[in-house]
Amino acid sequence: MINVRGVTKSFGEKKVVDDVSLSIEKGKITSMIGPNGAGKSTVISMVTRLLDKDNGDVLIEGDNLFTKPNNELAKKISILKQSNHLELKITVRELIAFGRYPYSKGRLKPEDNEFIDEAINYMELGEFEDRYIDELSGGQRQRAYIAMTIVQDTDYIFLDEPLNNLDMKHSVQIMQILRRLVREKNKTIIIVIHDINFASCYSDNIIALKDGEVAVSGTKNEVIKKSILEEIYEMEINIQCIFGHQICVYFDDQNGDGIDDDPQEYAQAFAREQVRA
Repeated sequence: MINVRGVTKSFGEKKVVDDVSLSIEKGKITSMIGPNGAGKSTVISMVTRLLDKDNGDVLIEGDNLFTKPNNELAKKISILKQSNHLELKITVRELIAFGRYPYSKGRLKPEDNEFIDEAINYMELGEFEDRYIDELSGGQRQRAYIAMTIVQDTDYIFLDEPLNNLDMKHSVQIMQILRRLVREKNKTIIIVIHDINFASCYSDNIIALKDGEVAVSGTKNEVIKKSILEEIYEMEINIQCIFGHQICVYFDDQNGDGIDDDPQEYAQAFAREQVRA
């Protein structure tokens, strides 16, 4: 388990994270949701030590995360940042191999290649593994970066907006792969995600932030409620239970034709995609 206690962060005069305390349960998918500017990415950047905190503590299984040596921490926590840019001319396989650096120090052993092969298969990248990264579509690149994170073989995986550049089909596939990692390998996955319906369908727990503070934290059934979500997002949100999923409908004119669309029809369409995939 990861326990965050009273973490704060300011940039200049602006406090973007204000006394945040939360717990991340092991062997679960925890989604962090909330409006833009709520502090979600800043929180996970501090928890993963990419960003210095101003105050507070982060404990990982009882140990102070900020005193762990870098190489030891890299075998415990991995993170995929929201934006990734590489100027190097490397193949998909070479990119994924970077995730084994804490173990191989750049000298891949047979065991490392087994992890790489497994990650490539998990992310369905076999036909692309010898292509250069800059030859791929945005969605294919995103899958390669996720594979690099998976191959690091850490207990805790942090993903900041992992569905960026992905269409519906591949977004569903990614979320199903993350559920497999939890189920088959007992990974603990923390996702910053904007789409509350993906959070609702695939999370075990949800932490909602607003204005740099934790607004609510609990199981997905405790958080995905009309009154709670409307207070967080300050807009009308209707919830439909379709195929066992709580689907949130938070806009009427989906296709821009100026005509209100049927919220139940939208909810059914979204839930149907999860079942079909």
